[in-house]
Amino acid sequence: MSNTATVLAFDFGASSGRAIRAVYDGQNLTYEEIHRFENVPIEKDGHLCWDVETLLKEIHTAIQKAGTFDSLGFDTWGVDFGLLDTDGHLLANPVHYRDVRTNGKLEQAAARMPAEELYAHTGNQIMAINTLFQLLALREQDPELLQKAEQILFMPDLFAALLGAEPVCERSIASTSQMLDPRTGQWSREVLAAYGLNANRFAPLVASGTVTGTLANGAKIIAVAGHDTQCASAAMPCAEEDAEHTAFLSCGTWSLLGTELDAPILTADSCQSGLSNELGANGKINYLKNIIGLWLIQESRREYKRRGQAYSFAELEQQALAAEPLRSFIDPDAPEFVAPGDLPSRIQEFCRKTGQPIPETAGAVMRCIYESLALKYRYAIEQLSAVTGRAFTTLHVLGGGTKDRLLCQMTADCCGLTVKAGPVEATALGNIMIQLKALGVLDSITQGRRLIAETEVIKTYTPSTQNYAEWNAAYDRFKTLL
Repeated sequence: MSNTATVLAFDFGASSGRAIRAVYDGQNLTYEEIHRFENVPIEKDGHLCWDVETLLKEIHTAIQKAGTFDSLGFDTWGVDFGLLDTDGHLLANPVHYRDVRTNGKLEQAAARMPAEELYAHTGNQIMAINTLFQLLALREQDPELLQKAEQILFMPDLFAALLGAEPVCERSIASTSQMLDPRTGQWSREVLAAYGLNANRFAPLVASGTVTGTLANGAKIIAVAGHDTQCASAAMPCAEEDAEHTAFLSCGTWSLLGTELDAPILTADSCQSGLSNELGANGKINYLKNIIGLWLIQESRREYKRRGQAYSFAELEQQALAAEPLRSFIDPDAPEFVAPGDLPSRIQEFCRKTGQPIPETAGAVMRCIYESLALKYRYAIEQLSAVTGRAFTTLHVLGGGTKDRLLCQMTADCCGLTVKAGPVEATALGNIMIQLKALGVLDSITQGRRLIAETEVIKTYTPSTQNYAEWNAAYDRFKTLL
């Protein structure tokens, strides 16, 4: 078998997508973004939906641009899904996780199975966006549509199936659903029975790195770690001997902060801490906390643009740097910050209601967001330490957030940890590594991580001791807001 390969990685975020073509010559990896496109939700039949028809056109455009390649794979955000009929046709646009259809579903679900019991079976942080609650909402609001569905597919597997791949449910993306047992890698019979769901409606479960089809040009379709967080963590340039003292932060629209474990933690303490057990591409458990991330900055920037103030991200960062420090904070995960819209006004209202100084300028709002994220990261790290017994010394920041130097330095200062930022393209690199392993070009995820550590630029941020006392005082104030 050849030790060279060319692969095409599709990385879909909640606001944009791109295709990256990578060439591995047996020693060196080179890659380039060949196509980027917006991922804009649409309103359809009273719901916020993903525009699959438009996204599929962008996928075909990228395939044409890519020329020759040996394989492709998709990674996306978690929890959302599509429904296929008996002929393999998509029945309706998948509904966006930010849609309001799941409002009140957590309380209804708890009447069937208490939260701690549900957690003990699935290990997922219990959030209204999770697939289980979306399915319960769908069954209640549009039972005929669900009845027509032959198969339920998560988003990365849906895109692959629409290209002709066998319908499957790759396990890492399935482990975001609140229905998979992380101990067995199978659907939880207890959970499905409690909510009257049929396991046969889901496409067959497969491991990361499974070949599921072939394009007309002979390229293989590979089910990589479908959840983008698991692709990003697969690219973490961390030596195995350092794993117990290392946490990771996959930093994009969402922030997912966690550590790798050999086995899931399904205790009541873990449930109450809101920690999730998800399956990684390397067979480990990624034990993590979901935190609203750069969405707060992205959506605030969109709001300022709607007001006629078209700031770049760099300009917002500079304004935040110039604003008064450690003045006002929000809980990034407060429900009022989930939906699109006027986030700056909601941030001001949160500060008003909690008796804090109101951030009046764009810079003050941005400073509030940056500092609140750093403080929430510290809170999550303390939760991880308390439940796992691990003492963390290093935080690997992965993905787009690595470009945000202010956030990286604030996180180092606030948490008192060494922050290693990079690679920027962690998600795509993880996707690429899993494809190379599936093609037999790489032996393991560990080999891929070593390659990334040797070739990618990793920037180190050392915590400052000068203002640690100020961060400690701010952290005490911040905890009262949670």
